[in-house]
Amino acid sequence: METIANQSGFPVIQHVIAAVRDNAASLSEIDGAIGDGDHGINMSKGFGMAAERLTDASCSLSEGLAVIGSVLLTEIGGAMGPLYGTFFRAMARESQGCAEIDAKVFESMLQKAEEGVASLGGAKVGDKTMLDTLASAVEAFRTCRRDGLGFAEALCVMMKAAEEGKDSTRDLVARVGRSSRLGERSRGILDAGAVSCWLILTAMGQSMIDLLA
Repeated sequence: METIANQSGFPVIQHVIAAVRDNAASLSEIDGAIGDGDHGINMSKGFGMAAERLTDASCSLSEGLAVIGSVLLTEIGGAMGPLYGTFFRAMARESQGCAEIDAKVFESMLQKAEEGVASLGGAKVGDKTMLDTLASAVEAFRTCRRDGLGFAEALCVMMKAAEEGKDSTRDLVARVGRSSRLGERSRGILDAGAVSCWLILTAMGQSMIDLLA
């Protein structure tokens, strides 16, 4: 199967929320090394609030993404609320009205999410942010689509690329955000936003593969 019914995508939302909440402590620990240490706390709070509003299993993938995005964008402070709020709302808008989510639609969802994140804060690839994870994942998925790979295989490649993008931040110097004040001292530590983006894309990719099976 090469498509996922939008109306059957609620398990994807559940897996994404669980991935963030289950890893909240480690995200804050990572963030505490070069940031203010509240990344996991804020993310868990936002996704927890979204979970409280997403109790109807008939909720579509687009609807679930929109709820998460709205909560993060309007009710969670810090830098990551607007960034991830934009991320999820962009994905929701791009999939809204699509009865079926295929590889083409999902590529557009990823692309719009990347464009939205990149438009905020002036970060670019190599600045040690979530964009290092996201851009790597988007490019890998795009390449798979161009090469004619199936949806599930493209998702597997995307998840691997997301992990590589996340891992690349360890050797980078932070150029934006609070951690940029540390300069060279930020090298050698993963970026918390890159890690949470990897967790989200991995949960999303794996749960979508399960639905495609």
